[in-house]
Amino acid sequence: MSIEQFERLGLWLGLGVLYIFIILAIRDVLKKSNAPKLGQFFVWLVLFLSPAVFVIKSIVPYFIE
Repeated sequence: MSIEQFERLGLWLGLGVLYIFIILAIRDVLKKSNAPKLGQFFVWLVLFLSPAVFVIKSIVPYFIE
């Protein structure tokens, strides 16, 4: 395994773990705040679209070249 592969794997795993902690924290805050359902929907929508943008940003350059 080269250093570049190790760094790439570490980046994806680290971001995945960080994202799981963010999900758990937001779920706890939404549960305790009694936020309206529409507000909760938009919070989860933004939360799940953000990694999609990160993945798309990583994939698109392969198709452009």
